[in-house]
Amino acid sequence: MDSRRNPFAPNAGVEPPELAGRDAIREQVAVALDRIRAGRAAQSVILYGLRGVGKTVLLANMRLAAEGEGIATVELEAPEQRSLPAMLAPRLRAMLLRLDRIKGAGDKVQRAMRALAGFVKLKATYADMEVALDLGPEPGLADSGDLEADLSDLIQAIGEAARERGTAVAMFIDELQYVAEAELAALIVALHSANQRGLPVTMVGAGLPQLLGRMGRAKSYSERLFAFVSVGPLDADASRAAIRNPIISEGEAIDDAAIAAIFHHTKGYPYFLQEWGKQSWDVAEQSPITAADVEAATAIALAQLDASFFRVRFDRMNPSERRYMLAMAQLGPGPHRSGDIADALGVKVTSVGPTRNSLIAKGMIYSPAHGDTAFTVPMFDEYLRRTMVERL
Repeated sequence: MDSRRNPFAPNAGVEPPELAGRDAIREQVAVALDRIRAGRAAQSVILYGLRGVGKTVLLANMRLAAEGEGIATVELEAPEQRSLPAMLAPRLRAMLLRLDRIKGAGDKVQRAMRALAGFVKLKATYADMEVALDLGPEPGLADSGDLEADLSDLIQAIGEAARERGTAVAMFIDELQYVAEAELAALIVALHSANQRGLPVTMVGAGLPQLLGRMGRAKSYSERLFAFVSVGPLDADASRAAIRNPIISEGEAIDDAAIAAIFHHTKGYPYFLQEWGKQSWDVAEQSPITAADVEAATAIALAQLDASFFRVRFDRMNPSERRYMLAMAQLGPGPHRSGDIADALGVKVTSVGPTRNSLIAKGMIYSPAHGDTAFTVPMFDEYLRRTMVERL
């Protein structure tokens, strides 16, 4: 069929043509934001799940919806080796400038700008911080040099400015698992302080499953301050909608058997659904797309994933990490006991602890339970068994 009309979009962070199976999460966040703007208490929301489940797409979709309702938003992705203050400062400045354009009396936005100027003094500790200042600092406001205290002062000032303007501020932060625990603790304290004062500031965050443990270690009360929402693969009905509806919207059709085959190969993971949908469309010579078309497309879909989605993550590992991951893969999809992985490598479990910790820090694996290890990337075990043995 005509590739120019192919509706599927297997690209990182790009919203699919049908955002299926996520209405409950979107509504939960929308309700929380409306409550906070109205001065009512609501938990900040943390999405967690494996790679390829669509967390980034969900964040972007919900941020745009929030902006459409007049809520001031801050969007950022937390990369490795970058401090949270350095990422937040310029984006908070941009948000405050937008907030200042909203009609409303008072000078709370200007005070928040002065708080930001004080906060920037943390550059003595966080050398990667670069932000243009619009006002000078206010002595004693967010300028102590202590991250927890200063970030709390800044978030409170921002919350007061938002309340004065009759709106709320929502920070949408992706890849939160990469934020250092001390900085994560400061963010949690700041949100908690704003929450206690009934200020309209909240966060919608997303990260890999290890984020839950990191937040718990950062501050023990995190489990009460945040609503942790698991984002997993789509069920059969949602997967069917994600595949069938975009095809129908183009005036074409797909057999039930073809949809079942796609669900079987993708296990309902949204990114994989897009890849199989795209390749099945391109392979099919005519409508409807059949199960035979899906089977012919499978080899192409796997080759595409191997060259991009999986390969990018493979290239981040050093040789010892690759051997550890292959040992996991040879045991199956997981999770696996750490001792079993060590046995597969023929070494003592204590000797591979540093490698395991490094892989967790890189976001390649996580620990779903004490002593267990699992892949953060769906189907990565299959990829390693297909492609890695000859490279070792």
